[in-house]
Amino acid sequence: MNDLEQKILNRLENLIIENKLSNDNLVQIIELCGSYLNLQTISDYSKDNNISYNGVKKCRNVIEIFNVKFVIDND
Repeated sequence: MNDLEQKILNRLENLIIENKLSNDNLVQIIELCGSYLNLQTISDYSKDNNISYNGVKKCRNVIEIFNVKFVIDND
């Protein structure tokens, strides 16, 4: 992680600790990041791209967030 990335994370953490961000603000941040990553659940991605569930699991960039597996497809 580079210096800028660490500064961004630290600033965000401080704003959360200081109660300067509401839950709505945090949800907006998550949604914004999700849209840039083009996050989709494996099942949604497989339906949208006509690929089998197992094909997505084996051949796509899959990550787990909050115990849910998502595909990142922002290439």
